[in-house]
Amino acid sequence: MIRMRFGTDALAHVRFAVSPLIETHGSVKVLDDPGGQALHVPWAIEARRRSDDLDLSVMRALQPRDVYTPDFVHPPPSSPLAELEDELAQMAATPAGEVRAEVRDSYRGRPLPPVLAPFLSEPAAAVRDLAALIRVYWDRTLAAHWPRIRALLEGDVLYRARQIADGGAQRLFADIDPTVGWADDVLSIDKANCADETIELDERGLLFVPSVFVWPAVLIISEPPWQPTIIYPARGVGTLWETPRAVAPEALAALVGRVRAAILLALGAPRSTTDLANTLGISAGGISQHLAILRDAGLVHGHRTGRVVLYLRSPAAENLLAAAAPQPV
Repeated sequence: MIRMRFGTDALAHVRFAVSPLIETHGSVKVLDDPGGQALHVPWAIEARRRSDDLDLSVMRALQPRDVYTPDFVHPPPSSPLAELEDELAQMAATPAGEVRAEVRDSYRGRPLPPVLAPFLSEPAAAVRDLAALIRVYWDRTLAAHWPRIRALLEGDVLYRARQIADGGAQRLFADIDPTVGWADDVLSIDKANCADETIELDERGLLFVPSVFVWPAVLIISEPPWQPTIIYPARGVGTLWETPRAVAPEALAALVGRVRAAILLALGAPRSTTDLANTLGISAGGISQHLAILRDAGLVHGHRTGRVVLYLRSPAAENLLAAAAPQPV
């Protein structure tokens, strides 16, 4: 059991961020265990084909199972909507001594894989080579899907912000993951293969990073010098690769039109204009026009997160969908 004790200032410094670098490392584990990550099979089939000629042994060795994994490979993001290149620069800036120490800690009491030897002998060069490999892997397997993944992650952050507004820390922490509990200003994480540990949070606060590839685990970064971080499964991961139902109830289609009905059905989770266009096979300009009409009618809400606006159907739209649904005979 890991316990995080909140001091006076810690709650005021809870924040959320999206990390493409964390997703990149997590996706490699999915490639190695598609059966255990059946949610991502559609992506994994394509990604394995596109990365088959890449030697990912370094990335795999830096993520040993059931033990401490080095944190420098994906430092906690410093901004809410981190860009991959910024995170790679942060990774490359890790002091050589920290790189060596984390790699040694990860393989303490076990033989160090030969592929990781450069991280001890020439850490700066090894980290640069790792960054180059990550760029190639990203371009081949994740770049095209990132708008959809990012929209889901940003939608989760938007949901968490509402949780805090509605019920404070109690509401937020109760809904992060079944393994996470909150009582008496202590956040507890029931994590297997971890020794009991209590972390005193201070003005650094606590960072939450939603992930589509970490499911069903919760990962924790707790060792200095990094900000304490919890990486948890994002809401709606099961719908990530699904195509929303294209056929709306006839009554709803007759009322608002088939395209707008399809948009409302797709907005059960937050989505961007680009994501809706790709999903429904309609131009982004056409989607924008329909969204403007639905927004003016009070059926969708838009929320800006960074440079992207995410849309979600309103309570009025939920009632409309329920009323238009075919009734059992």
